[in-house]
Amino acid sequence: MKPTQHPERHLARRYDCVTRSKEFQQTVHSEFAEDKAPLYQRLRELDTAYFPSNPEYKVYYGELHGHTNLSDGCPNIDEYFVACRDRAKLDFAAVADHTHGGIGNDTLWGKKWEIIKDAVKRYYEPHKFTTVLAYEEEADPWYSNCVIYYDNHDADMLAVENCGWMNREELHRYLAREDVLIVPHDTNNLAPGTDFMALELEDMPPLIQVHSRYNFCEKTNEPTFLCNSDCEGGHWQDALNKGARMGCIACSDDHDNNMGTVIEKLPYPWRFPGLTGVWAKENTLPAIFEALKSRRCYGFMGGRISLDFRMNGHYMGEEIEDAGDRTLYYKIEADAPVDTVTIVKNGRDYIVLKGRSEQAIFDYCQEQDTDYYYIRVRLSDGRFAWSSPIWVNKK
Repeated sequence: MKPTQHPERHLARRYDCVTRSKEFQQTVHSEFAEDKAPLYQRLRELDTAYFPSNPEYKVYYGELHGHTNLSDGCPNIDEYFVACRDRAKLDFAAVADHTHGGIGNDTLWGKKWEIIKDAVKRYYEPHKFTTVLAYEEEADPWYSNCVIYYDNHDADMLAVENCGWMNREELHRYLAREDVLIVPHDTNNLAPGTDFMALELEDMPPLIQVHSRYNFCEKTNEPTFLCNSDCEGGHWQDALNKGARMGCIACSDDHDNNMGTVIEKLPYPWRFPGLTGVWAKENTLPAIFEALKSRRCYGFMGGRISLDFRMNGHYMGEEIEDAGDRTLYYKIEADAPVDTVTIVKNGRDYIVLKGRSEQAIFDYCQEQDTDYYYIRVRLSDGRFAWSSPIWVNKK
C-alpha cells in the first residue's frame, strides 16, 4: 500500500507521514457532523493503515559474550550457563573465553575446548534454552578482539599460522564459511581496535558488537560512553559509511558472573549489560544462528527491549532494491517508556521522534547508490537499543 499524497510532494519534501496524506486531510476537512466519533475512528484507522502485519518471527533475547575461569573470568562454565538461563532468564547464550586461556594459564586448545563443547551440548534445550559454541580470538592486525561463533556444537577452533594473529588469507577464508560468524568488539579503542577506514569491504564481517558494559562503538565523539580511548575509523558508522553490510549485536563481555544483569552500584551507563535480540523462527540453534547470519538482530542495554524495524515489509538486516516511496516502520515494546527514537540514514540523525513507540514514515529521497537506515532507541531510564540496518540499492 502506498500513501495517496499531493502530486508535488517529491518536490517539496524528502519524507512524510500518513497525517499529510490525501485521505487524512479529507477526513480532517470533512463537513460538519453531529457525531464526530466516526471521524476520529477513521483518523485512527488511517494512522495505522501503513503498519505491516505481525512479524513472522518471534523475538528471543541472549548473551553472546562472557568469560569463565577457563580463561580470565570468575564463574565456572556451569555457573555461567545457569546464571544466563535461570537468573537473567535469557533464551540463548554463548561463552566466549579467550584463546590464550588467561595469561600464564593453559590455552583453550585441547582439553578446555572439549570442556566448552561438552557444556554447550549439556545445556542446550531446543525451544527452551539455546547454547552457541564460541570463543574469543585475537586476530591481529585486523580485529584484535573478535568472537568466533559456530552453527554446531562439534566444531574445531579456527587454525591460524601464528597464535594471536590472522593473516588476510585466513581472515577471508573464515569470513566465507557458512558455519562461522566472526564478530569484532572494542573496535574503537586504541590498543585492541580496528581501523575500518583502512580496510577493504571484503575484510569486514557481517556483524559488530556495538555495545558492551565497558565499550561503545556506534559512532565517534560520544563522551558519555568513553571508557578507555576512542579512535577515528573504529566505529560501526565508519564501516557502514564505507559500504560495509554490517549488522549489530550487544553483549556484556562480563568476567564476574553478572551476565545480562544490571549492577546497580556501577555508574551510568556501565551498570547496564549489553544484550542481543534476534528475530527467529524458533528458539533452536539453527534458527538463532540463521537470524544472526541474516543480521535479523539488534543490540540493547539490559532489561527487555523488543525492536521491530522494517521497510516495505523487509526486516532489519536485509538489502533491497529501491521501489520509490519507502515505508519505514518501527515498533518498540520495552520495560520502560520510550524517550526518543532516531532514524539514522547514511550515518546521520535523519528524523528524531519523541515518545513514539510505533510509527510509519514515508521517505522519498535516494541519496546514494546504496542508502542505509537503522533505528536508535533511547528509553526514559537512559538505556539504548540499536537495530541492524536495512540497505536500499538504487535501481
